Amino acid sequence: MKIDEVTFEIDSGLDVADVLALYRSAGWWEEGDDESAIPDILAGSWAVCAVRSQGRLIGIGRVLSDGRSDAYIQDIVVLSEFRGQGLGAQLVCFLRDHCVRQGLRWIGLVAEPGTQDFYERLGFRPLVGFIPMRLKQEH
Repeated sequence: MKIDEVTFEIDSGLDVADVLALYRSAGWWEEGDDESAIPDILAGSWAVCAVRSQGRLIGIGRVLSDGRSDAYIQDIVVLSEFRGQGLGAQLVCFLRDHCVRQGLRWIGLVAEPGTQDFYERLGFRPLVGFIPMRLKQEH
């Protein structure tokens, strides 16, 4: 869908249903997952950027940080009908620049397979010699 006007803003008052729709569109949230976690996810973020078109939430991105040293950009998503117009890149750049303006100099992210070139075009580089790791939990 072609859009005329889009806004990017740091927003702490997002509607849970709107965020849930975005997460589901990205395949990150499935039926039966605990929707009551979303307010805590948003509240635990150092910054949340809302992307809107005509008042409708069409994208979101978050930053996790202590506000003093490191920052991690994550959960970058734009509704599928609005993809291919550069909004994801603008969203990442908005969050990156927000971090820099706040004095953060170490800004990282974990790129999903196939997205490395996208993030490299935005100034990110692989952490050579480092391996992202995740705790394996038994169910």
